[in-house]
Amino acid sequence: MTQLNHPVERPTFPALMRGFFGRCPSCNEGELFGRYLKVEDHCQNCGEAYHHHEADDAPAYFTIMIVGHIFVPLAIIALRNWDLSATAVLAGLVPAISISCLVLLPRIKGALIAVQWAKLMHGFDYQQSAERTV
Repeated sequence: MTQLNHPVERPTFPALMRGFFGRCPSCNEGELFGRYLKVEDHCQNCGEAYHHHEADDAPAYFTIMIVGHIFVPLAIIALRNWDLSATAVLAGLVPAISISCLVLLPRIKGALIAVQWAKLMHGFDYQQSAERTV
């Protein structure tokens, strides 16, 4: 009989969706964020600790990658197919790019924190979960 040296991972996709919508990846009841990008120290419903997450610069990187892959082709298509100046294209795309980044950034950060929780990374392990403050 073999014994596992590490605990089994938690379900990733449900946790990712909970984090994407700013909910606790563990219970889906508590809020993940206290403010726009400020992560709560712990879930107010189940007590899951979030303070040790390490999202760092990854949410901004992924946001830029996603938004860039959407809007750069749109800019190229607009410049090639319509008789618009670069200034007109930028005047239309800059607000859309800015709003897209502001909307996506907290969602991607929540999803990354939830993936860390599901994959037991950066302190989101079962031993620490057992020491929750309920």
